[in-house]
Amino acid sequence: MRVTIVSIILAAMIWSMPALAAEQGDVAPKWQALNLEGETVSFPEVAEGRPTVLIFWATWCPYCKAFMPYLKKIHEHYGSERILIVAVNAKDKDGDKDAYVDALGFPVVAIREGDAIAADYGIRFIPGLMVVDGNGTVSYRRGSTELPPGQTVAELWSDQVRAALDQAL
Repeated sequence: MRVTIVSIILAAMIWSMPALAAEQGDVAPKWQALNLEGETVSFPEVAEGRPTVLIFWATWCPYCKAFMPYLKKIHEHYGSERILIVAVNAKDKDGDKDAYVDALGFPVVAIREGDAIAADYGIRFIPGLMVVDGNGTVSYRRGSTELPPGQTVAELWSDQVRAALDQAL
């Protein structure tokens, strides 16, 4: 009897857990949030049909710091007229978000408080990184890695993002 009750409780917990809402091939969840300037941003409308790189970042994240120069090169290669970069701050309560985004040196749509968006997308680790094509479908989602932060993993992710963007354009 005890095993049955435990089994029922576990099954109910698993069934009530949200599924990962944004795997490769899924339609990306829609959302609204405030940017760093306090203006409302709606996704996917803000993309205006362009492929979008979504990066869920935090000021404390060494992987984010390693990847941002590569994201800048991606922006320089494709340009704002062809792609959009949305930087969603998540799992970060204390960092200076404004200074972090200003230091990037390239334009991004920067979302101040993105924990709810990260939850909708099933982001468990920072950085969450994905490409949403111009039709709103997730065409790339970063997998887990055992690589340490630095150039090797940043180059790997850069190559993967570029391949997804090339396919989407």
